[in-house]
Amino acid sequence: MNILAVIPARYASTRLPGKPLVSIGGKPMIERVWERARRASLVSKVIVATDDERIAKAVKSFGGEAVLTRPDHRSGTERVAEVAAAHPDAEILVNVQGDMPIIEPAAIDAAIEAVRDDEDVKLGTLAVPITNPAEIMDPNIVKTVLDFDSNALYFSRAPIPWVRDREGSVHARHLKHIGLYVFRREALLEFATFPQGDLERIEQLEQLRWLENGYRIRVAETEYKTVEVDTPEDVKRVEQALASGAGAR
Repeated sequence: MNILAVIPARYASTRLPGKPLVSIGGKPMIERVWERARRASLVSKVIVATDDERIAKAVKSFGGEAVLTRPDHRSGTERVAEVAAAHPDAEILVNVQGDMPIIEPAAIDAAIEAVRDDEDVKLGTLAVPITNPAEIMDPNIVKTVLDFDSNALYFSRAPIPWVRDREGSVHARHLKHIGLYVFRREALLEFATFPQGDLERIEQLEQLRWLENGYRIRVAETEYKTVEVDTPEDVKRVEQALASGAGAR
């Protein structure tokens, strides 16, 4: 299958201006994400979709392909959809967030397989078991719960599932959502037509728009953890992870 990975990269960022070009271990972050996406064995091609000439120039300088997209997109998904419209041969598209410089190529492949191997699945994503109890209560950590077929029942910033009987014998598994998405082409192009629902507005989670509009989201569990870069402190965490060997895999 022709599988296109798209890295949406917006220059403006409230907490970290020019985020895609922030240096991480001597390379701009967008280059590290691009390198990871290229190493996924199921990806046919990688394109950076940006709204800024500075990012496009940086991508071309390290040998990557970049396209300029409209500046008025409200989300990375819309930016990926614009690229999809220009690449009708792409059967599956992967939205690799531009702030995940140590995303594991194997995790990208796992999300792709969840969609590729079942024609009824139109949309896939990733989750990793939470091992740090502090993350369960952290509203910056998005949690998800699944049905018996590994489809997402819900995503929330709240601690789900909530353990009501803490004295009982039930052991709750908590999953952290990793914001990487895999789309079948027709589903991605339909996204722009969906109305935004109350749940998405309340939680400020774009993926809830799919659930509110009747789509199933298949979730592939992975053992690989990643760091999403939103602040200068996150940059330090990524550099520490790279120094410990996370970038060697």
